[in-house]
Amino acid sequence: MSYTAYQLQTDLLAPWRMLAQAGAAWAQVLERSLEESGFPVEQPSQLRRFGAACEVFNRARLTHKRPPFNLTAVDTPRGRFAVVEEVVMTTPFASLVRFRKEGVTGEPRVLLSAPMSGHFATLLRETVRTMLTDHEVYITDWQNARDVPLTAGRFGFDEYVEHIIWFLREMGAGSHLMSICQPCPASLAAAALMAEDDDPAQPLSLTLMAGPVDTRINPTKVNELAMSKPMHWFETKLISTVPAPHKGFGRRVYPGFVQLTAFMSMNLDRHMQSFKSLYEHLVAGDEAAAKQVADFYEEYLAVADLPAEFYLETVRDVFQEHLLPRGLMNWRDRRINPGAIRRSALLTVEGERDDICSIGQTMAAQELCRSVRPYLRTHHIQTGVGHYGVFSGRKWTSGIYPIVRDTIHAANG
Repeated sequence: MSYTAYQLQTDLLAPWRMLAQAGAAWAQVLERSLEESGFPVEQPSQLRRFGAACEVFNRARLTHKRPPFNLTAVDTPRGRFAVVEEVVMTTPFASLVRFRKEGVTGEPRVLLSAPMSGHFATLLRETVRTMLTDHEVYITDWQNARDVPLTAGRFGFDEYVEHIIWFLREMGAGSHLMSICQPCPASLAAAALMAEDDDPAQPLSLTLMAGPVDTRINPTKVNELAMSKPMHWFETKLISTVPAPHKGFGRRVYPGFVQLTAFMSMNLDRHMQSFKSLYEHLVAGDEAAAKQVADFYEEYLAVADLPAEFYLETVRDVFQEHLLPRGLMNWRDRRINPGAIRRSALLTVEGERDDICSIGQTMAAQELCRSVRPYLRTHHIQTGVGHYGVFSGRKWTSGIYPIVRDTIHAANG
């Protein structure tokens, strides 16, 4: 679907979604009014069923604005602390956002390199919350490409690497870098370049989690799709031009709605069942269960467009030509040499059931970083988790995070 057709469909459905939102509110108010007046109302009432159907219809939509992090406080072993969120650096394509606990100083500073893969950085909200227990956390908060004017220029793989370097320098010497999923190759490249330059801001530790460092190892369906088509197909079939009236009018992008459609189609039955359960929870009056489902999809259905250059270069260099593990990746006019990394502790993490980035693909960084001393290297495979379980959920909190924390604190000295 072209971007213009998608936008037209969205605009046509907008009045119906407004009516559905009003219908859900009307049904709730009317049912409460009838109950308070003593009028006999069957349970569950037809009003509640109508309201639930309106609510589900209104929820099953894509949005294009970053949801809030909503991290106002965090519980730690030392007590509960208020959290302050602030932007410390901004470019047209991203902001460096800092989360700090009020009254707490001296904790390790960690940069979370968030994926630019169709969602906003808020997808890592739970990761940030957990990391805040023992760290001062920064995150790469990427802009929706359709909101970036053409005058801002291009944004490709080189620019992603450049942003990581800029942000680490802004944070200052003694910081740590933690990369999740797609940006692992870019983060490894940034750390290698900074090490080669003996940059004072090179990270004390580099944590790579569920990232495609070498997708030749145990290829997944995602990897096979990337290899099954020529680059011309990706450029002509998946790249669109942002229509008016968006700020990025004329910019070529890989639309977030295309990426999300692809991911949802992989587990379509599960998503349909989730919306069915949302309806059932609403009808049953189980507000807590309904809120849990609704909150997940509010985040999951918030999509961001990727700059076309970044998407196409990632497909070509990372998934098709495997330039980094082959020792052939360049940044601008420089060859990237992971062997230059010597002083950064290295932790790689993988999920046993990851069907997006399988076992071995992230671990490949251990061999590439051959100059890192053995006692500074750690690899962890978390049993029983898929891709998202590596950085969210119970096993992330209880099984993976302690290893991440210990690696960072040991490197911090």
